[in-house]
Amino acid sequence: QVQLVESGGGLVQAGGSLRLSCAASGRTFSSYAMAWFRQAPGKEREFVAGVSWSGGSTYYTDSVKGRFTISRDNAKNTVYLQMNSLKPEDTAVYYCAGGGGHVYYEQMRYNYWGQGTQVTVSS
Repeated sequence: QVQLVESGGGLVQAGGSLRLSCAASGRTFSSYAMAWFRQAPGKEREFVAGVSWSGGSTYYTDSVKGRFTISRDNAKNTVYLQMNSLKPEDTAVYYCAGGGGHVYYEQMRYNYWGQGTQVTVSS
């Protein structure tokens, strides 16, 4: 069993930056691909970024490429999402997900989820 706890959300002006963290419990963290999803009000949850178990491969949805960076530190059981040049359309609850053997774009592929952290970008 893996438990995920996100932190780092908040209110930021457009053009600003935030760094989200997801701390995982459990000794199997390093064997899982990890991902960040987000859900804006009235919209479906969507894939944002994913990282392979080793950290060697990363994947991004088109709207965040060049602005967001996902990374992980297996020694600390933590995955990060560095978000730069934030836009109002990035406003959403951001969720950390894990448990897949590979990075998948579909949320149903992930067994473990955090509680979410709110990111609000003002214009």
